[in-house]
Amino acid sequence: MYRKWIKRTLDVLISIVALIFTFPILLIVAVLLSIQNKGQIFYYQLRPGLNQKPFKIIKFKTMNDQCDENGNLLPDVQRITKIGRIIRNLSIDELPQLINVLKGDMSIVGPRPLLFKYIPLYNKEQLRRHEVKPGITGWAQVNGRNSISWTRKFELDIEYVDHVSFLFDMKILFLTIKKVLLREGINQSKERPMQPFSGNN
Repeated sequence: MYRKWIKRTLDVLISIVALIFTFPILLIVAVLLSIQNKGQIFYYQLRPGLNQKPFKIIKFKTMNDQCDENGNLLPDVQRITKIGRIIRNLSIDELPQLINVLKGDMSIVGPRPLLFKYIPLYNKEQLRRHEVKPGITGWAQVNGRNSISWTRKFELDIEYVDHVSFLFDMKILFLTIKKVLLREGINQSKERPMQPFSGNN
């Protein structure tokens, strides 16, 4: 049995080690973003966690706040900055979430925390992804990430919920490192990033 305290201990240890080893990268990125975004380094957004409990996810701010003539934010593809694109391609924008892991909001491995607006669109089975803490990486991320459909992502999330174990987590961590190095599955295509979930995809 994969006890919660074991998973929590591993989360804390891995997060501390990762923060220590990536600190030079985090510092450089923070300085560059501070210059580009006039002091704004991080982006905070409310996301559903374990049992849909809300928490503020932390990411590097990779997009500007440009709006159209009606005051609405422009599409993501138009707002992402040059530095932001590089940071995303290298998956560095996710590193601040190690702080979320230390706080206990997230785990290193688990279903990715999505937007609250998607919850009403989930079916009963898809809602089960909230039975465990959300993760920085997960089974769906190492099996296609943004190159697979939302339906397939949720199937993989539930598969993780049903089979969560120490060995499963270690397998996902190993595959995550491999995927990041090979830069696989970042977008559905080079021209079209992952589309929002509509309940039918």
